[in-house]
Amino acid sequence: MTTLLQESIDQRTHSPLTWLLSRQTFWVFVAAVVAATALSLATDTFATQANLFNVTRNFAFVGIVALGMTAVIITGGIDLSVGSIVCLAGIVLGVVMNAGHSIWVGIGAALLTTLAVGAVNGILIAYVRMPPFVITLGMLAIARSLAMVASNNRMVYEFGPDQAKLLALGGGTTFGVANPVIALAVLALIGGYMFRWTQWGRHVFAIGGNEQAAMVAGVRVNRIKVGVYMISSLTAGIAAVLEVGWLGAVTTNLGQSMELTVIAATVIGGANLSGGTGTAFGAVIGAALIEVIRNSLLLLGVDTLWQGTFVGSFIVLAVMFDKFKGSLTE
Repeated sequence: MTTLLQESIDQRTHSPLTWLLSRQTFWVFVAAVVAATALSLATDTFATQANLFNVTRNFAFVGIVALGMTAVIITGGIDLSVGSIVCLAGIVLGVVMNAGHSIWVGIGAALLTTLAVGAVNGILIAYVRMPPFVITLGMLAIARSLAMVASNNRMVYEFGPDQAKLLALGGGTTFGVANPVIALAVLALIGGYMFRWTQWGRHVFAIGGNEQAAMVAGVRVNRIKVGVYMISSLTAGIAAVLEVGWLGAVTTNLGQSMELTVIAATVIGGANLSGGTGTAFGAVIGAALIEVIRNSLLLLGVDTLWQGTFVGSFIVLAVMFDKFKGSLTE
């Protein structure tokens, strides 16, 4: 609420150009465009249809999870368990379909599992007052362990009678666009609308801006906190379904360390780890920039071991920009 009010004041007291230049998401978008342009000129492979298809599809999985993470971070929380939840959802999907059930039963089981995990996270954080870092770190280990138990720590690559449907869902295209990218676009539009134009969105920002003030104003803080952790887990489940369909198999290594990339994309996209700031568009752009960086390192022949250094540097720069961006509007 406080953040939305401040943005409204900023737009009225500064020119549209000044307001735009003060947005971290804008600069991240510019960085992504500049990086893509530079790579197109420096290499013969970046701007090819096949490579661009791979880049967009690859960042779609991170972008989908980052949308849910954005809601959590806006409230001032964090969810370190999303990578393991991706794994658990993928394993549940694979095991259920391998047992002969339809794709819809498999997807339903996977998504219900993620909602249950998110509810556990949210209840312990909101009602038991446990620190988000501790709870989600514990769930990181629990969810992956449950995935190992459910699959007997084996790869699942046979998905029953609806295997072709699953492979088409995650690995297919619609009008030449990878299905995960379409899913990301739809979810980003829904997320953007929810953040900007609904009472729920205003309450999420209010909690991140000043939780005590939000409670005094009548915001049901605990319910919304539980809800955002369930949304974070749900987006992880959606990404898992699509990624398993693309890979054509699922192991207990699925989603390994994905939470770090997701948090990086969210922070680079403009979300503030202190809460109160973040956008759906920023989450998508942050994920896109990270994938462009990784793709550029591969195309330029840079050792993949340097990927973490580059991504980490962008996180530091993003946080620095957020700290000092106030000077840009003076």
